[in-house]
Amino acid sequence: MERSLQNKIFAITSQSELGRRLGKRPQTISFWFKKRVPAELVVSMSKALEWKVTPHELRPDKYPNPTDALPAHREQAA
Repeated sequence: MERSLQNKIFAITSQSELGRRLGKRPQTISFWFKKRVPAELVVSMSKALEWKVTPHELRPDKYPNPTDALPAHREQAA
């Protein structure tokens, strides 16, 4: 994960709080920051971040369009 994306996430919440929201240990979140978020958890992570970080930002390889997997109310705002 790129540093700029990490900074954006940390501006929203801490690693520990993100782990709590997702039911994961902070060490797991740290691993994702070093590598990438598992594809099956991208939407959950975006939701935990209140859609301020989109699935496209987290995994553009799986969500190539900026509005992919966004709820309808967020698509209109994008």
